[in-house]
Amino acid sequence: MEDEQKGDAGRGGPKKPKQPRKVSPRYLENAALHYLKRYAATVSQLQRVLERRVDRSLRCHGGDRAEALGWVRALTEKLVRNGLVNDPAYAEMRAHALRASGRSARVITQKLRMKGIAPEVVAQKLALATEDVSEEAAARIWARKKRLGPFRRDLSTREENRRRDLAALARAGFSFATAKKLVDGPVE
Repeated sequence: MEDEQKGDAGRGGPKKPKQPRKVSPRYLENAALHYLKRYAATVSQLQRVLERRVDRSLRCHGGDRAEALGWVRALTEKLVRNGLVNDPAYAEMRAHALRASGRSARVITQKLRMKGIAPEVVAQKLALATEDVSEEAAARIWARKKRLGPFRRDLSTREENRRRDLAALARAGFSFATAKKLVDGPVE
């Protein structure tokens, strides 16, 4: 019986979940730098990641949450000062990427606001992205990707799928006028 128990543990039997490390300013800084090495992030995203680590550690080791959150705030301020976290640069990069992939202004605004970027920064960066790719051009890119309207494989079904295509473009955040202009437009 003992041999079986030893064998199960050796073969990847039930493992104990890995215990988190005790939170400290040094640990948080290393965790933040590791995260930023892998992902572009906003200040609020980074704070959420670090706060989750703090909460996980405090559940296991105990400690003062207010003190740990103070370390998180100080660390994020330091990273912003040093230019490792830059919300306007992140917003500009994401707005251009989303616009080039055919996303509407509404969707871009929503995605950036969910990342914790200030509304005035979102509006400014969206305006820059719209200079490169207009709303109509973005709708065209989206319709091409989703094979809507003039980009359908079988153009004979275009008229019977008109309402469905208009609805798909509306769900993607494009205005009715933009969607109608695209769906009823010439075949390319």
